[in-house]
Amino acid sequence: MSQILSLLVDFAAFALVAFGVFLVARRLEAAQSVQRRLRGDAPPAEQKSRVRSPLVRAQEVRNPVLQWVQRTTLQDPEEQTRLRRSLALAGFDHPSAPAFYVVGRFCVAAGLPVLFLFSQFFSSTPMSITMFTVVAVGLAIVGLILPKAFIDNRANARKTQIENEFPDALDLMVVCVESGLGMEGAIVRVANETHESHPRISMEFEMVSLELRAGRTRAEALRHMADRTQVEMIGSFVALMVQTDALGGSIAQTLRTYSAEMRAHRMLRAEEKAMRLPVMLTIPLVLFILPVMMTAVMLPPIIDGFHTFGPKGSATQ
Repeated sequence: MSQILSLLVDFAAFALVAFGVFLVARRLEAAQSVQRRLRGDAPPAEQKSRVRSPLVRAQEVRNPVLQWVQRTTLQDPEEQTRLRRSLALAGFDHPSAPAFYVVGRFCVAAGLPVLFLFSQFFSSTPMSITMFTVVAVGLAIVGLILPKAFIDNRANARKTQIENEFPDALDLMVVCVESGLGMEGAIVRVANETHESHPRISMEFEMVSLELRAGRTRAEALRHMADRTQVEMIGSFVALMVQTDALGGSIAQTLRTYSAEMRAHRMLRAEEKAMRLPVMLTIPLVLFILPVMMTAVMLPPIIDGFHTFGPKGSATQ
């Protein structure tokens, strides 16, 4: 049993170290790529235009196993549409994503009890049948909840990252429009220039440019971007652009005004987070620091009182 635990610990440590090295290597590679692009000495592989994702993509699943899973478990069209939308918000927009999600959820829900059962064979103190059943059912329920929580967490993280990336992309769009480019050209330029530093908002602007090339109007393409991201900031931007087009206003002036308002909004949000810090610091202060201080202050008088009024002190008197 100890050898198995040692092997599991070694494997987990190796996996964590390998994952950390992989993340650091990706960060360094992205930073070096941006620096090479700024210097203008990018290698030929980076100077070539990247392969763009097709706008019109087949929505049917070709794998027979995934087809059977989708046909048997996702029979309700509304449920399938809702699941596909949730996965798209999390960044999984492949046609096979719902089927993979169902398979992964089943594997996690069934795998946790199986692993628990496997661990009981090496346990020196086996559980009773009732306790084992309760723990196995609890692990199965956790396995059903974990994939949904992972998708929701990833969707929220993606929305937050898009919110952080959008102001920089909008500033670049303002520069492009004020330098003489049209709205469509500015969208294409922003999508190309922010691919390395802001990949998520770059992908969204790239989809907008592809929809414009496919024949959709600017208002439809922008509204689809707002629906895909579900970000309030982008929704306000799209509504402002559609209204500017309808009224015939200046796009450059509108973008400049909205960019200034968005900077003010970011500053107010940062100030709000800073104002919450004192309230949040009271939680560790009350839970961890205050008991230690009270113990350090009150312990000497308590010890003196015990020596004075305790049994030995009373006998001495």
